[in-house]
Amino acid sequence: MSGPAAPVRCDVVLPCKDEAPALPGVLARMPAGMRAIVVDNGSLDDTAEVARSLGAVVVHEPAPGYGAAVHAGVLAATAPLVGVVDGDGSLDPGDLGRLADLVQRGAATMAVGRRRPTGTGAWPWHARYGNALVAARVRSVTGLPVHDIAPIRVCRTQDLLDLKVEDRRFGYPLELLLRAGRAGWTIVEIDVPYARRAEGTRSKVSGSVGGTLRAMRDFAAVLS
Repeated sequence: MSGPAAPVRCDVVLPCKDEAPALPGVLARMPAGMRAIVVDNGSLDDTAEVARSLGAVVVHEPAPGYGAAVHAGVLAATAPLVGVVDGDGSLDPGDLGRLADLVQRGAATMAVGRRRPTGTGAWPWHARYGNALVAARVRSVTGLPVHDIAPIRVCRTQDLLDLKVEDRRFGYPLELLLRAGRAGWTIVEIDVPYARRAEGTRSKVSGSVGGTLRAMRDFAAVLS
């Protein structure tokens, strides 16, 4: 007879579109005490079915866009902490434990990961260059010591809701950092490994120059 379930300290939002091949590996690495909330953002494959079969909470968000998917997941979160990580297998959900620890002990209002590629092709030059430009702008505007646009992050759920981030496309993480800076948040950034995304999936941003340009367009709108 099994004992009582461990309390959930952190809900983890995974915005997903056609990520079914990656989800088994991603969800298997979810740390104890964390609950996966997979937000199906218009997938044409069986993302939702795979996620549900593996025990994840599934939320459907028909409005397209990274920000729309993340926001839907945050609204579904009930744990004290909320994390976000891509569902494509490029980032290790195991790193969420380190980030959550920083927030729980008061060392950070939000803890974020700084991507460190683990191999050739993990982070194409155009995506890395665009990210560096935007991160530099964030540092100059807010003074926050960030070098990446928070691809994996943890903060308190109510703190995030109180920020009232409005962007529903690729500009969401940038607006989050700008609002966090204005609100006086303490941001702690730690290095995290960044690998090639799972076979059978395709990036909506870094997978092509066009995708990176669309993201930069959304970033420019937030900065304007």
